[in-house]
Amino acid sequence: MREHPSVILEHSGFCAVIEPDRFVPGSYQLVVDGTPQSHVDVDDPTHLFFEYIQRMGSVIDLIGMPGQPITAVHLGAGALTLPRYIHATRPGSRQQVIELESRLVDLVRETIPLPRDAQIRIRYGDAREALGRLPAGLRGTVDLVVADIFSGSRTPAHVTSVEFYREAAALLSPTGIVLVNVADGPPLRFARAQAATVAAVLPHAIAMAEVGVLKGRRFGNIVLAASAAELPTEWLPRLLATGPHPAKLVVGDEFAEFIRPASVVTDATAVASPLPARSYFATKPRE
Repeated sequence: MREHPSVILEHSGFCAVIEPDRFVPGSYQLVVDGTPQSHVDVDDPTHLFFEYIQRMGSVIDLIGMPGQPITAVHLGAGALTLPRYIHATRPGSRQQVIELESRLVDLVRETIPLPRDAQIRIRYGDAREALGRLPAGLRGTVDLVVADIFSGSRTPAHVTSVEFYREAAALLSPTGIVLVNVADGPPLRFARAQAATVAAVLPHAIAMAEVGVLKGRRFGNIVLAASAAELPTEWLPRLLATGPHPAKLVVGDEFAEFIRPASVVTDATAVASPLPARSYFATKPRE
């Protein structure tokens, strides 16, 4: 049997594998160190499979006018799912992707090539260090910064602090948005601290996740969205309606209560995200 395309990553030493989706023809899943990290539907890049990515897509859809090109910076490449989504839904967008593992990007581009007309530039290096090497003209002009940074199944400590988020926020236009993927489980200490830290830099912040995750019943992904400008209230019903369900949006007083027990994370206090149980990534049959 022919093995799936794979590579040993230079910096982490983890094995990255691209597997075809048995249930969706033309789709692929990127697995790193046993952790599913990305899913790409080649035939329909607007099909976002993972729930947290769907919630990020819902926010991206509401930036500016529908279909309007945007400027985006992605910290962490994965299988380039969101850059593909933005290219498909907002043709002409300018996108920069920062990724530490060049072998990962090579594997993805060889196995799941990017559209030839996509304006997606890949830059290699540590996400935090590379922020300072981006073109000066980007500062204050970026519509979207996506922080989805994982080494295996954990987010490294140095990209969780208030100092890091200040560097990322410096790229944003006055109405620009930061999206952060946070993985955590009961009692959500890490997620609450990340939400508090993002809100200390960009005061208009919300959180989105599956209800069971927010109630501390299980491990999962929480999406944070934050901006220096007030997030328009017309977001709220659409974000809730687009699913996946059961979903919850935490905003206003409820967001303040969510972060109340937490302290802002600094470089001196930062820790990596918690390690999930392997059973969390077990493949379940689809109905």
